[in-house]
Amino acid sequence: MKTKILLIDDDEKLCRLIREYLEPMGFSVTATHRGGEGLHLAEEEVFDAVLLDVMLPEIDGFEVLRQLRARSRVPVLMFTARGDETDRIVGLEMGADDYLPKTFSSRELLARLRAVIRRSKIMSAAPVEAAAPALVGNCLKGRDLCLDPASRDLFQGGREVLLTAVEFDLLQVLMENKGRILSRDRLLDAVSGRDYTVFDRSIDVHISSLRRKLGDPPKAPRYIKTVRSSGYMFIKENGGGGAPLF
Repeated sequence: MKTKILLIDDDEKLCRLIREYLEPMGFSVTATHRGGEGLHLAEEEVFDAVLLDVMLPEIDGFEVLRQLRARSRVPVLMFTARGDETDRIVGLEMGADDYLPKTFSSRELLARLRAVIRRSKIMSAAPVEAAAPALVGNCLKGRDLCLDPASRDLFQGGREVLLTAVEFDLLQVLMENKGRILSRDRLLDAVSGRDYTVFDRSIDVHISSLRRKLGDPPKAPRYIKTVRSSGYMFIKENGGGGAPLF
């Protein structure tokens, strides 16, 4: 069975080239040139991944991503002609799984696309509204967080928190090393070692997004502390859940 890709880009020539390259590789590519139509297609069909341009008519790529993330965990690979770092940071913070400037080669596109699809397959398929299961066994706990590496679920006080694959693994590494400072290089190695393609300077972006989802302000953190010039640390609880030690 072919891997189904939704391509949303207003560059018709690029869409044609991507389809011609990917289809012999075992992909089925559905292309549209408007964001609204792309959202409609994403609702009507099940896709293995979405390739999404930032600059789109009517509804831009960021709004498409926002609406997709409100109801779907489908992996999203974004790209832009501008190569603007701000676009990249905004896209990652909103839940994009990876990002490419439009100077990418066909081989790089294929490699990154396969990577986001691989990691999506190990994420939980449970619906957002599902009742929280009883997490036991190897569940990692920290304050009101309960992270299950086996099912790749995270619950905060009984409420499910949806994370991207990179965010989940960063949190897992931090919780496994509670109270220890992990450098950005250490975190990057941990994530990259799980077959991810992560931007060298995006660890801070993913941590920022993770904090936002947890409601964890960096100036008064309950979970993740920034250690200046050193990295990040998951805060140990003082006794039965008192103030952070640091």
